[in-house]
Amino acid sequence: MADTTQPPGIDPTDMDRRIVFHPADRIMEVDFSGFHFDGSKVVNAFYDRLEERIQETGRDAWFFLVNLSGTRIDPLAWVAYSRRGKALNLACSMGSVRFDAAPETVEQIRRAADTENFDPNLFADRQSALVRLRSLPVTDRKKPVPKPTHTRQEIAARIRFDEARVIMEVDFSDFDFHHSRDVDDVYDYLEEAIRQSDRRWFFLVNLNGCQIMPAAWVRYALRGKRLNIAASLGSVRFAAGSETETVIRQRAESQGFRPNIRNTREEALELIEEMRAEILQGR
Repeated sequence: MADTTQPPGIDPTDMDRRIVFHPADRIMEVDFSGFHFDGSKVVNAFYDRLEERIQETGRDAWFFLVNLSGTRIDPLAWVAYSRRGKALNLACSMGSVRFDAAPETVEQIRRAADTENFDPNLFADRQSALVRLRSLPVTDRKKPVPKPTHTRQEIAARIRFDEARVIMEVDFSDFDFHHSRDVDDVYDYLEEAIRQSDRRWFFLVNLNGCQIMPAAWVRYALRGKRLNIAASLGSVRFAAGSETETVIRQRAESQGFRPNIRNTREEALELIEEMRAEILQGR
């Protein structure tokens, strides 16, 4: 059974109170003041909500204004905080500024900035941070739509429906998701094919050699979650690389789903049969 409880210290109402949109300035203000990120589950829960709130606005691109006054990010939380922040910035940010961070947090952010080559944009106070944000150009109107990396024919060749076993097998082996356009091209095809079948399926996903770039992760997670809710009897993934597996497991711990990652296709098929038995017993 999925664990749908919130992590300790996470109050959904408090999270929403800390996320404010200023549409006139295209700014999303995030108030982490006094907040304690004591582990990856708390980080992932907060960033899940940030992604959801951005999706609800109908706009993918915002300036980010982040209040770090009194924020504590424990070592156990830092990798997840850095990873999720990078993915969200690449997917949805036209520019990010941070203000009033404690010295130790400033040092953590500066180290990450040096390693990953981004401007930390750290300011002493909110007003200075706002001045910086308002000097930045709105870039989403000028941003060209990415060219598709994969043809529809290539995507179609990677999808197979096993009607006898009610399994939709998706072969993402050596497949790269560079950006949200790649994600949408794949999931648009999957949704169309499943609609035509007019039924739910078990999903069997081969991730051997699959690369999901940071700029694609937010969209990949959103479309995957939506498709699973709408059309999956159960999903199993196999042969995921360490980076992909880490991100899937992190998102699973905050979203209350089983990551269901196995080493081989045979092991993944065995798990699907266990799922099928559970469904039949529950009827």
